Amino acid sequence: MEPVTFADELADTLVGVQRLIRRRLRGGTSMPRLRGAEVELLRLVEGRPGIGISEAAKELYLAGNSVSTLVNQLVGAGYLIRGTDPADRRAARLLLTPAAEARLGEWRQRRTALVRRQVSRLDDADREALRAALPALRKLARNLSEETEET
Repeated sequence: MEPVTFADELADTLVGVQRLIRRRLRGGTSMPRLRGAEVELLRLVEGRPGIGISEAAKELYLAGNSVSTLVNQLVGAGYLIRGTDPADRRAARLLLTPAAEARLGEWRQRRTALVRRQVSRLDDADREALRAALPALRKLARNLSEETEET
């Protein structure tokens, strides 16, 4: 077996942190659980109100029919409004409902509180190391996004 490289260790750590955050947040609500792709779509629509289904599919790196299925589920659950694009009556434009806005706001508050609690348990040097790593992690995310768009 090949020794663990820095890239492997970084990728595994980032995935592990994200998975643990999702698991911890899953248990703290009485609402039916949303799948990861549903939350990603809601967050995308929150940031880009009026986005179309094909644009959302491209942004999420999913097939158009997969996003259409997610949209149908979220419309049925009362979290998305599928409006008609005035420029192209065949195209849909997606908007959040007030219920989705409230749910995302509650989720964001719980996530912030969870991470804040855990970061506060670290010593000053570790907190500063995480703070110092943020610009590099943002740049890594941009690079990954740009590379994916180029392929």
